Amino acid sequence: MSFSSKILMAVNKLFPLPLHPFNTQAEGGMSYAEWQYERGEDTIKFYLEYTDKETMFGGKDVLDVGCGAGGKSLYYLGCGAKKVVGIDIVPSYKEESEALAAKLGLSEFEFRCEDASSTSFPDDSFDTIIMNDAMEHVAKPEAVLREMHRILKSGGKLYVNFPPYNHPYGAHLSDVIGMPWVQCFFSDKTMIETYKKLVEDKPDGENRIKFRISKNEKGEEYFSYINKMTIKRFKKIKENTPFKVSYYKEAPLRPFLRPLCHGFLREYFVKMVVCVFEK
Repeated sequence: MSFSSKILMAVNKLFPLPLHPFNTQAEGGMSYAEWQYERGEDTIKFYLEYTDKETMFGGKDVLDVGCGAGGKSLYYLGCGAKKVVGIDIVPSYKEESEALAAKLGLSEFEFRCEDASSTSFPDDSFDTIIMNDAMEHVAKPEAVLREMHRILKSGGKLYVNFPPYNHPYGAHLSDVIGMPWVQCFFSDKTMIETYKKLVEDKPDGENRIKFRISKNEKGEEYFSYINKMTIKRFKKIKENTPFKVSYYKEAPLRPFLRPLCHGFLREYFVKMVVCVFEK
């Protein structure tokens, strides 16, 4: 193990791990799908300052982009949606999401394993599209937004929220790395080496590595599950979409930290970027 990884391992022991669904499931607790379902309201709470559940879901055809194991998709059905389709690029989520749908008796749900930048849906398919904690993961964000515009009905809305990359846990490694802002102090190479070491004894450790880490054409490992979306980058992307922006907000980590959410510091102290697009 490299010297920098040893330092990270040592520093990491000083910080408790946030609650994480990977760990809950690995320890025999609720499944990822169940965890998502229980926290469904959290996935839309930032939009509720602008709108309400009835407007978002009532009698509508809804697409949940980056649905994971589908728990939040099923929560949206419970909010009055006519039908919810969830898409994700992880094939194994299909079985888990459908099992929870059957358990809850929610039949108007469909999981599809699809790339959000190029879907199989016809034009004007959905009234509402939600990208909750998905914008920071898609490989081609500009292409995804163009595709969402194509498949959204006229007058429909696309709801986007995501934590910026320099958020305290923006590296999305908090299942085993509890050090906040770790990505600001250590290189990707060090974080990859440390992450692999920390999950090697986990029952699902190999799956976690496959989920987060890939190799490029040079054979070099990189975090393939995240695109390092910053506020600055998203604003540039937002300005070049065919959508109308109906609502935009940068929510601080804590209300008392709001004065720090300006200038270059905003990248480090904004908890969530929230944007509602309209076609």
